Amino acid sequence: MPVPRQRSAPSVPDTGPAIVVDRLCKRYGAFRAVDDISFTVRSGEVFAFLGPNGAGKSTTAEVIETIRAPTSGTVTVLGMDVTKRKADVVRRIGVLPQNFSSFDRITVRESLQYYARVFGSRADIDALMDLTNLRDKSAALFNTLSGGLKQRLGIAVALVCDPEIVFLDEPTTGLDPHARRQVWEVLKGLKRRGKTVFLTTHYMEEAELLADTVAIISNGRIVAIDSPARLTEKHAEQMRLTLKSIDPAAAGLIRNLGFSPIPMGDDDLCVPVKTPGDVHRILEAIQRSGLALGGLDVRKPNLEEVFLKLTSESPAAGDRDRAA
Repeated sequence: MPVPRQRSAPSVPDTGPAIVVDRLCKRYGAFRAVDDISFTVRSGEVFAFLGPNGAGKSTTAEVIETIRAPTSGTVTVLGMDVTKRKADVVRRIGVLPQNFSSFDRITVRESLQYYARVFGSRADIDALMDLTNLRDKSAALFNTLSGGLKQRLGIAVALVCDPEIVFLDEPTTGLDPHARRQVWEVLKGLKRRGKTVFLTTHYMEEAELLADTVAIISNGRIVAIDSPARLTEKHAEQMRLTLKSIDPAAAGLIRNLGFSPIPMGDDDLCVPVKTPGDVHRILEAIQRSGLALGGLDVRKPNLEEVFLKLTSESPAAGDRDRAA
């Protein structure tokens, strides 16, 4: 069930960062689940926190949400230390856990009204349903909703108390592509309204589309943090131009242009390139030469390549413990 946080009164907007994590460590015995990590989440941004299962992302989120206490280091939320001002922090955040559930035999509207009463909120229920595209489902019972509708209701419940920061734990896991995109539209709406969104997800496309900043954690350590575009530019392999059913003479022509074509069989060539301009140079040279070309494909680097590369390069947890 999501965890909306009660707010006693409207607060003055903070001008500083939404979240600051400084040298955070979380140990369970000798095991370091989170190992000396630091990062900042700016107010109003969508911050995607990515990592393999067991990498430490859920533990990190739970420390920020005040669910777990850190072993060492500091975490501040809206300028407040999560260990010293826990009650103040929880009043100003909303949390959607991975598996949202509610009461089976109450409607969407009744669910929102219930949580608003429990947390003393005067939330505009119709506005919440509009934001999450649930108005036409207001009379539907929870147990009749699809997975995507349940997740959108969970987001609405997390927003009942108008939190400044919303934590969403894998909000689209298990949803079909259409339902996933509907949730994405809801998240875009949160950003337009100035909410800070802390998003954990396994879908690289989701992070690439929605996030202003992406942090990748592996084996308890932050291995990269930047915008999706800059991470891809810095860490991904080159673009790859595939020339299909190309005249064999094209290989020499392309080498003369300074590239390194790789034969792929069936008269196909794969050419690593750095920029779209390189693609144009190669195609123009082929056209001028009159060589036959059956087709082409350009594959751009993406965040998934970056994720796989960086998480495979980081040391294993056992290596970290032996080094401690």
